[in-house]
Amino acid sequence: MKISLIEARDLSEAWFLCLRRTLTDGREYRIERGSYAGQLRKELDFVVVQIGHPGTRPLIPDVPQGVPPPTSMAYVEEYLPYLMTAHKRGGEQYTYGQYLEWQIKEVIKMYRDDGYNTNQAFMAVGDAKSISLADPPCLRGIDTRIRDGKLHFFAYFRSWDLWAGFPSNLAAIQLLKEYMSGEIGVGDGELVAMSKGLHLYEYSWELAHAAARMD
Repeated sequence: MKISLIEARDLSEAWFLCLRRTLTDGREYRIERGSYAGQLRKELDFVVVQIGHPGTRPLIPDVPQGVPPPTSMAYVEEYLPYLMTAHKRGGEQYTYGQYLEWQIKEVIKMYRDDGYNTNQAFMAVGDAKSISLADPPCLRGIDTRIRDGKLHFFAYFRSWDLWAGFPSNLAAIQLLKEYMSGEIGVGDGELVAMSKGLHLYEYSWELAHAAARMD
């Protein structure tokens, strides 16, 4: 097992650095269960991505001309309620918000009422029954910490699509962090993301090579 540490200044740089690392160091294997079963993917064993200034705009990658953007701010803004509220649309097995909505309020209250020096302000996604779902939640938790007057996030993904999921997920999580830091009354801090399943599906390999080569 190889643990990859990637340090980036902002979300866009984090995406490009992860593309390059996955293309060079990722293990290639055929998926036996899960999304795109039967196809190939390249995946890092375990990655820690530390982003020093995740609030730097734009929050999504600025890809070179000729490379289709992996996401858009319009999509991120549409995705944000999925992260923050329990509202579920038809056909959805779950939303992250169904787990996070009340925990967001509780973490804000915890910091406001009891102070910043605690290790209990962790927000979990999923439960014991999630393993029986056809597609269990990828994001499994967001831990938080206030240090030096800033709110920092630590997010863990059990499986993580690097091409399209990574930029959309982190942009929305950053917006959530900005909202929560404002409600608590502290500054916006770093974002650390971890996964034992950061990967590129076979369909995106050519796109990833083009983006990584041209950045």
